[in-house]
Amino acid sequence: MAKITSFFKMLTDLGGSDLHLSSGSQPMLRIDGELQRVKYPELDHDELQRMLYEITPQSSVKEFEETGDVDFGFEMPGMCRFRVNYFRQRHGISAVFRAIPSDILGIDDLGFPELLKDLAMLPKGLVLVTGPTGSGKSTTLAAMIDYANRKRRDHIITIEDPIEFVHKPVGSLVNQREVGRDTRSFKAALRGALREDPDIILVGEMRDYETIALALEAAETGHLVFSTLHTISAPKTVDRIIEVFPEDMQAQIRASFADSLRAVISQTLFKRADGKGRVAAQEILVANPAVRNLIREGKNHQINSVLQTGKSFGMQTLDDEIQRLLGLGLITATDAYRNATDKKRFAMEAGIDPANDMG
Repeated sequence: MAKITSFFKMLTDLGGSDLHLSSGSQPMLRIDGELQRVKYPELDHDELQRMLYEITPQSSVKEFEETGDVDFGFEMPGMCRFRVNYFRQRHGISAVFRAIPSDILGIDDLGFPELLKDLAMLPKGLVLVTGPTGSGKSTTLAAMIDYANRKRRDHIITIEDPIEFVHKPVGSLVNQREVGRDTRSFKAALRGALREDPDIILVGEMRDYETIALALEAAETGHLVFSTLHTISAPKTVDRIIEVFPEDMQAQIRASFADSLRAVISQTLFKRADGKGRVAAQEILVANPAVRNLIREGKNHQINSVLQTGKSFGMQTLDDEIQRLLGLGLITATDAYRNATDKKRFAMEAGIDPANDMG
C-alpha cells in the first residue's frame, strides 16, 4: 500500500475537499473551506517526491520534471477520485489533491432550481457554469450531465483536464476524454467531437479563443454544449467571451454568441452557518430575447437590469439568492455581506459599516 494512502483516508474520513502536501510544511487538509494542519512532521523534498512518484504515471513524472507543473487524474479504489496538481516551489515539490466524490449528487440533492433540469434537456445551445476556482462548477456540471444521461437517449462526450466525475452510461452513451492522455488539447478534441455524432458536449474549460470559437460553432450547429469560465458574475461572463477575441472579430462573435447562448450560471460557495459543509449561491442569467439583443448591440452593461427583472424566465441575481440562503439560516450575515454585490443590503444584519469596512 502506498504511503500516501493514509492521508487520502484521513481526507475522506473527515469530509475534506483538498489535501495539500508541500515540501517544508506539514500536510494540510481543506475542510469546510478552511485549511487545517495534520499532526505530522514537516515534509522534505526527497521524502515527498518518493511518496508522490509512487502513485504517479510515468508520463506525468516526465512532464513534471520537464516543466515543473503537471495535472492528472488519480483514482484510489474503494475511496474516490482525485484531481491532482504537482508544482515546484522554493522548498521543492508540492502537490494538491482535490477529492472528487464517487457518487454524483443530483440537481435535487444539491438544492438547485428546476431550471437546471430544463437546461440539461435542451436540444442545442451553450450553457456556461462560472465562478472562481473551488466554487463547485464541476459538481454542478456533473449533476446536469447525470440528469441528461438518465433522461435522454443521446451521445454525450466530455473533454476534461483531467477527468473528474466518472459517468456510467445509463440512458445515454457517455464517452469521456482526458486532455494529455486521450487527446492533445481541448480544441483538438472539440474539433474531433464534431465528427463523432455527439448530442451533448462538455468542454471542461474554455481557455482560449480557438476553443471558444469551436464551442460556439458546435452550439450553433445543433449540439448542446456545456462549459466553464473563471468569471465572477453572469454579465462579466458575457464580457469575457467577447473580449477574448481580436477586436476585428468581436462584432461577428457577439452575433454568434447571442444566437447560441442559453444560460449562464455563476456560482459562489459559502461555508454553512452550522459548520457542516458548504452551500452554493447561484446567479442565473437566461438568454431571453432582451439579453440576446443586448449582446448583439454590445450593451453588456445593461444585462444586470434584465437579470434583476427576469424572474419569470427563471433568472435570479446573486444577492437575491444570498438573501434566500440567509433567510433559511444556511449562511451567516457576515458571509452574506462579504460576498454580496450590493453590500449595503446586508450591512445592517452583519453589523458592518460599509464606510469603514476594509474588506
